[in-house]
Amino acid sequence: MATILLVDDDPLQASFMVSILERRFGEVCRATDAAEALCLIEQPDLASKLSLVISGHHMPGIGGPVFISEIRTRMPNLPVLVLGATGESPKDYPQSRVVFLAKPFVPEVMLSLTGRMLAGQKSAKA
Repeated sequence: MATILLVDDDPLQASFMVSILERRFGEVCRATDAAEALCLIEQPDLASKLSLVISGHHMPGIGGPVFISEIRTRMPNLPVLVLGATGESPKDYPQSRVVFLAKPFVPEVMLSLTGRMLAGQKSAKA
């Protein structure tokens, strides 16, 4: 089973996302902002089983592009799905293994993309 780190400061949206992700993929750990997520990534128990990070582009404190750069210094091969608003640019994420999905999107699109990213991660580990 996959372990996904969801970084989302909106409690209602995060609750919905955790629910649909857990049903399909397994364990979901939630952080309310990038600083908390980076602290969680430093925990060996979580880091050893982490398969994917899903994060927003705009977050309180550390913004999306800086956050993803920090993840890359710690876990260079970890795939990241960035959820951004229409009009925001995927060009802010030149790093490898980062996918940008613009809102609005139907949940099934995000779930399908998550599944493909997790499948790619399993292939990379094998």
